[in-house]
Amino acid sequence: MIKNSSNIMALSPNTSNKRETVCIFGTGDFGRALGYKMIQSGYPVVFGSRSKQASSLIPKDAEVLSHAEAAQKSAIIIIAIQRQHYNFLTSLSEVLHGKVLVDISNNLKINQYPESNAEYLAQLVPGAKVVKAFNTVSAWALQSGTLDASRQVFVCGDDMEAKQMVMDIVRALGLTPVDQGSLLAAQEIENYPLQLFPMWKFPILLSLSLVTFFFFYCLIRDVIYTYIYENKDFSFFIAISIPNRIWPILALILLSLVYLPGVLAAIIQLYRGTKYRRFPDWLDKWMLCRKQLGLVALAFASLHAVYTLVIPIRSFVRWRSSNQIISQALNNKTEPLNITNAWISDSYLALGILGFFFFVLLGITSLPSVSNSVNWREFRFVQSKLGYLTLILCTAHTIVYGGKWFLSPSSYRWYLPSAYMLALIVPCIVLVVKFVLVFPCLDKPLTRIRQGWERNAPYSE
Repeated sequence: MIKNSSNIMALSPNTSNKRETVCIFGTGDFGRALGYKMIQSGYPVVFGSRSKQASSLIPKDAEVLSHAEAAQKSAIIIIAIQRQHYNFLTSLSEVLHGKVLVDISNNLKINQYPESNAEYLAQLVPGAKVVKAFNTVSAWALQSGTLDASRQVFVCGDDMEAKQMVMDIVRALGLTPVDQGSLLAAQEIENYPLQLFPMWKFPILLSLSLVTFFFFYCLIRDVIYTYIYENKDFSFFIAISIPNRIWPILALILLSLVYLPGVLAAIIQLYRGTKYRRFPDWLDKWMLCRKQLGLVALAFASLHAVYTLVIPIRSFVRWRSSNQIISQALNNKTEPLNITNAWISDSYLALGILGFFFFVLLGITSLPSVSNSVNWREFRFVQSKLGYLTLILCTAHTIVYGGKWFLSPSSYRWYLPSAYMLALIVPCIVLVVKFVLVFPCLDKPLTRIRQGWERNAPYSE
């Protein structure tokens, strides 16, 4: 009960006080949607427009006046017009002096202008207090009320009092203000809505590159080679067999790439003897997208699980099984159960099931709704300890499945090893280096370094 009441207070501050009149310059889609939402929240709203005639699109409880008249009636003015139309504001400099101007504009591309729209507005009207806000909320979300995906509103400005007034309005509308600092942050805020999955570019490009490489690699070994040397047409492998080899390979490689930067960071810190020096830019960017790499790896692992389930209903598998049964019947001979193969088959299936289970567990704990409900130690235990356990299980699953072909000369077609062998290179390197790093002779100095100790510091012991 206490928690619920605090949430209500956070969303609707000062509900007992009368709301101040808010002025909106612009009667476009966003200006009207914001006006509707403010009226619903108890704010008197006045629109400043070139035409004083009330339109049927304007909220009926809102007043429409000229820009100068509307500005005089409010201390907060929301500028809901595009940057190219800001010039008329210079003629209103006296009226706007001391007012809070809320810039909500966005651009068509990232860094379209040398300075942000909010900074440009501050230059045009130097006597006003400019605050950047609301540009991350869409008109459709305001009108429909579906604000779950865009509840955060980034706010920045040089005047603390003006910024606080805008943040109070944000809370009153049922949104969550996020203070981003001074007006210098406006350009970053304006670029935010234009970014298309910025943290996903590297994982997706890397995944596409690996898919392309392994597809043609398997195509050469399993389809082209058999067609040339054995005169067999296995082109239908492209639909199920080859993808079901690529998916687990990519899942394993990408999962190991989640933990490889942490291992590299540990080696760099041990070499430098300090944690107070920045990592290389490529390593910083790599570490920031580890979550996305892990989720892409989980997607490939899920595809592998689905593709594996359909194997028994494949025409090729049913033909092969029936052919073996008929061959045994014609020869009047039954092959005895190979206990070794049975152990290998059951082992790699069990390792795959367990690995996929922990893989899914890692994906679930990365969700904000789950990660926010656990403390840092619990989250680190799941993502680190269980993460390495998942990597061990998935690596063992691959070794047990493809191990019987590693030393077989027939598996090296055109001197090319099986794709499973290539898949084991990165995870084995990660696991071996991690195993070495847990030795006390390396783990203890690394722990001291991460606690602030420096090898070459004058006060170090």
